[in-house]
Amino acid sequence: SRRSRELQLKIVKTVAEMRETLVCALRPVGLVPTMGAVHAGHVALMDRARSENETVVTSLFVNPKQFGPDEDFHSYPRDFARDLTQFEACGTDIAFMPPVEQVYPPGFSTSVDVGPIADRLEGASRPGHFSGVATMVCKLLTTVRPDRVYFGQKDAQQCVVVRRLNADLNLAAEIVVVPTVRDPDGLALSSRNVYLSDDERRSALVVRRSLLLAERLWVEGVRGAGEIRARMRESIESEPGVRIDYVSIADSESLDELDLVEPPALVSVAARVAKTRLIDNIVLE
Repeated sequence: SRRSRELQLKIVKTVAEMRETLVCALRPVGLVPTMGAVHAGHVALMDRARSENETVVTSLFVNPKQFGPDEDFHSYPRDFARDLTQFEACGTDIAFMPPVEQVYPPGFSTSVDVGPIADRLEGASRPGHFSGVATMVCKLLTTVRPDRVYFGQKDAQQCVVVRRLNADLNLAAEIVVVPTVRDPDGLALSSRNVYLSDDERRSALVVRRSLLLAERLWVEGVRGAGEIRARMRESIESEPGVRIDYVSIADSESLDELDLVEPPALVSVAARVAKTRLIDNIVLE
């Protein structure tokens, strides 16, 4: 039962103990990487992992290497006790909570570069971000050796990066992408949504509206990516206090920007509402 699994939650803090714990673990093993600040999007990942695997590992590590010097590493929401309660409620078997010195010991100098797909969109706006993500995910996959690993579609470029990493380095995990979870008003769930005031949150909804506009134009037969991008920008710019970082319509695997929309196309937006940076996307199938 789920309750019996709750009572079995094991907290592991070192790589050596993680490997030792997994020697006798029932297969398949599912891994859900998180930085904590658990919300319903994470719950959807853990529920999916629980439904598909005999053993579920959920990691909890705020990765300093994926934050830029001007980003919110020190203020990023942290409530690990609450997070562990959520892990238990979702039936996680093992919580992997390594300290920074366990992940990046003194003298650590290796990083993972997955090439051009990491240099555009989020990579262009946040230099070094995906090297930090890829390095951490590589360490998790080589430590846990999961059969499946779960990510959310909201971080679409991260999913592309992880697929490339997994394929290129023969890490042998099945990458499972779970649909974006949204609040009733349509805002994609994010740990950073807590930074938004009520007024800022209302303004933030224009990001989702711009994506729905792109989808509607596509359904109506518009195929010029430039035209759709322009209409999306016009929509977002009509909302005071929202600053566009990028509006993209790209190939969903290479992330090359498209002139003509050919499915599957990834339509993605990054924008700032006051001090909060938000991302969202849809895929035109």
